[in-house]
Amino acid sequence: MERIAFEFGFIKIYWYSIFIFLGVITSYSVILMEAKKRGFEKQFIVDLVFNTVIIGLIGARIYYCLFHLSYYLKHPLEIVQIWNGGLAIHGGILFGGIFVTYYCKKHKVELLKMIDIIVVGVILGQAIGRWGNFFNGEAYGGITSLTHLQSMHLPRFIIDGMYILGEYRQPTFLYESFFNMLGFMILVIIRKYPYLKIGQLTGFYFMWYSFTRFMIEGMRTDSLMIGKIKMAQLVSIILLIVGFIIFIYYKRIKKVSKTEHLYRDNGSKLQMKQPLFL
Repeated sequence: MERIAFEFGFIKIYWYSIFIFLGVITSYSVILMEAKKRGFEKQFIVDLVFNTVIIGLIGARIYYCLFHLSYYLKHPLEIVQIWNGGLAIHGGILFGGIFVTYYCKKHKVELLKMIDIIVVGVILGQAIGRWGNFFNGEAYGGITSLTHLQSMHLPRFIIDGMYILGEYRQPTFLYESFFNMLGFMILVIIRKYPYLKIGQLTGFYFMWYSFTRFMIEGMRTDSLMIGKIKMAQLVSIILLIVGFIIFIYYKRIKKVSKTEHLYRDNGSKLQMKQPLFL
C-alpha cells in the first residue's frame, strides 16, 4: 500500500497524516455544533479543541514510544516523525483528558457535561483515523486467506492492502472503524433522549469503545505488550469499569429526580475572558 499521498519536491504528505487531520476536523465540527446548542461560546471550544488535540497527540506519541523505549533512545530524532505511525489512542485519551479537566476547572465548566459533548465527536474521529493505520500497514490481525477476504466482499484496494509481511491479514483496522462509526450513530440517537443525564454519554462511550477495542485487540498481532499482556486490553478493562460506574451512577440520579441534572439543560452562555493557547 502506498503510504505517500502527494509529493511536492522534498515535501511528502502521507495518507496517515491526512486521515488524522480529517478525523480531527470532523470531530471538531461535531463538537462545535453540539457545544453551541448547549450554550458554549465558539472561542471557548476552539481553544479547548486546539490545545487538547496538541496535547493528545503528544500524549499518544509518548505512550507509544515508551513501549519501544530502547529503539527510540537509539534513534531520538524519529520520536517526532508521527507521519510514520505510532500514535496510541489510550495515551491521547489520558493526556487529552487531563487537559480537558484542567481547562474546565479553570473556566468553571461542568466537566462531565463537556466530556459528554466531546466523546461523540471523538469516536467519529477515531473511526476516520483508523484508515490512516490501513495506509501505514498497521493495526492488522492474524493471518488469513485471500478467499476469506474476498468472501467479505471487500473492495480490492483493501484486500491488496491487507497483504502484509508476505501473508494476507485480518483487516482489524476496518472492524474497529466500523464499530466506532456504529458507536457514533448510537451516541447521536441516545443524545436526543429528553431525560438523558449528564455523564451518561461519557459512560456509554467508555463502555462501547472499551468493549470494542478489547475484542478487536485480541485479534491483532501488532499490539503494545507488557510481558504477555496486551496493554490495550488491560486499559480497556479499566475504562469499561469506569464507564459502567459513571453510567449507572447517573442512572440512579435519574431515578431520584427525572428532571434534574439533565444533559439537555442549557446554562447561561459561557463568556471567555481571554483565549487560552499553550
